[in-house]
Amino acid sequence: MKAIMVVGTTSHAGKSLMSAAICRILSRRGWRVAPFKGQNMALNAYVTSTGGEIGYAQAVQAWAAGIMPWVEMNPILLKPQGDMTSQVIIKGKPVGKVSAVDYYEQYFEMGWRAIEESLHHLGSEYDLLVCEGAGSPAEINLKHRDLTNMRVAKHLNANTLLVVDIDRGGAFAHVVGTLELLEPEERALIKGIVINKFRGQRSILEPGIKWLEQRIGIPVVGVIPYLDHLFPSEDSLDLLERKPVKAQQEINISVIRLPRISNFTDFDPLESESSVSIKYLSPKQDLGRPDAVIIPGTKTSIPDLLLLQKTGMAEAIQNYAAAGGTVLGICGGYQILGQMIADPEGVEGHAGRYQGLGLLPIKTVITGQKIARQRQVTSNHPQMGLPVHGFEIHQGRSRIEIPALGTDSQEYQPLFDDANLGLVDRCQSVWGTYLHGIFDNGPWRRAWLNRLRQQRGLKSLPTGVANYREQREQVLDSIASEVEHHLDLTPLL
Repeated sequence: MKAIMVVGTTSHAGKSLMSAAICRILSRRGWRVAPFKGQNMALNAYVTSTGGEIGYAQAVQAWAAGIMPWVEMNPILLKPQGDMTSQVIIKGKPVGKVSAVDYYEQYFEMGWRAIEESLHHLGSEYDLLVCEGAGSPAEINLKHRDLTNMRVAKHLNANTLLVVDIDRGGAFAHVVGTLELLEPEERALIKGIVINKFRGQRSILEPGIKWLEQRIGIPVVGVIPYLDHLFPSEDSLDLLERKPVKAQQEINISVIRLPRISNFTDFDPLESESSVSIKYLSPKQDLGRPDAVIIPGTKTSIPDLLLLQKTGMAEAIQNYAAAGGTVLGICGGYQILGQMIADPEGVEGHAGRYQGLGLLPIKTVITGQKIARQRQVTSNHPQMGLPVHGFEIHQGRSRIEIPALGTDSQEYQPLFDDANLGLVDRCQSVWGTYLHGIFDNGPWRRAWLNRLRQQRGLKSLPTGVANYREQREQVLDSIASEVEHHLDLTPLL
């Protein structure tokens, strides 16, 4: 099978973006192309149409290629959950929880079989695979058990790009050092160097490029400018680099940056709104008085709930809500807003019963069986009858603790025609839902934002807008066009 491999000198070099751009570039040229990442460690996940979990970045790359995401595009997903352990997901399904020390002893052979099977399946369906590595391919203490980088490249005999982030400094040393640490057969697969996130003048960089090409004997096939696009992140380190302030912001929303925050890609559609400013707030910071507070998804609801209580953020959110502030919880954040979370089996590592923030009348029990599925429902609030698409990923089962839910006299109302997916109080101040991707729904997002705007005395935004996937398509096209202008793929094709 034909394949291109994209590896990086470091984490955050730009491998995910480069892979997505190449998928879109080749798709536009008529190739039937699919993305692949053998093993991903991330808490931003997506649920495929068959109910399997993959890294969200691989879903974005599939959309860039113009195809539906499959579990074979990311056969191994590791979801860290603290205490040096991760949940292991193979071909979309959880198979266990394991420590970093024991992972490779217990899952290496199973993982490589899943990778081989997935590559065979994809290779039979597509002309070319765009494979993404992870971290660095030259971690000498890990190379013997690396399931993601040059093992995959050698298996496929894939022409490989090495991407380096010049914005952080030390780019030439990173390239030379990485190549020095590769085995000769691995280095032979590297057909081009991509210098990413370049902010300066190309003429000043040119002498360095000439020196590098003479030193390593490999061409620099691209110098990609720093792209100021909102591209979905793989992990929460990227949140520290995001700029919270916009010139024209009218609505300020604070998202609590939980230690095990997951699926914060939920908020990309909010960040795409020119009038909205998103600030990711540490639980140790002052809450202040934003227009809304969001408690996001988390891999482990109970430890993050305990941290909110320890830092005083839990009390601050309760006081904020009592004063009429708007609070929204998604997935684990929804559970945290409830009356109680119990984990009788210690699935999250903290067996017992724990008092939640008490802002919604639900009680949650954490179980070993995970719910992962796509959903299509109809909205009851903030506007009746809107179609809403999204997906669930959670191990808790939440029970509503009030009778006759939905009657006009009730203090709480179901958010959707499926009451199990979420609640809102009668004042529409406290919201909770299990639905990831809720803000992707343009009319629902605008209706929710308009309530915040009305409280500020601002004019309502039009609700007849497209869903975020159309904006995402425009972003992917823009990124691909910019990359294509600065990247020569000829040595790889």
